[in-house]
Amino acid sequence: MSIYVGNLSYEVTSDELTQVFAEYGKVNRVQMPTDRETGRVRGFAFVEMGTEAEEAAAIEALDGAQWMGRNMKVSKARPQEKRNSPRQY
Repeated sequence: MSIYVGNLSYEVTSDELTQVFAEYGKVNRVQMPTDRETGRVRGFAFVEMGTEAEEAAAIEALDGAQWMGRNMKVSKARPQEKRNSPRQY
């Protein structure tokens, strides 16, 4: 399972995000999607932590917390929705 982290500053780095979440447990991975055209981070990330208890502690502590001038949105990540492919006739 992973954590969704939204409303991030476009200046944030994966190392900075790792440091923030490491206060609540082991951070296994930080994924920061980038815009395909500009290469700029998109303002959200996914964080995978060592245990569900660590994830829960991070979500509880960080959801709504102000960081880098923004209020973070932190929640359990939902599975990616399947996209409809174009119809073929």
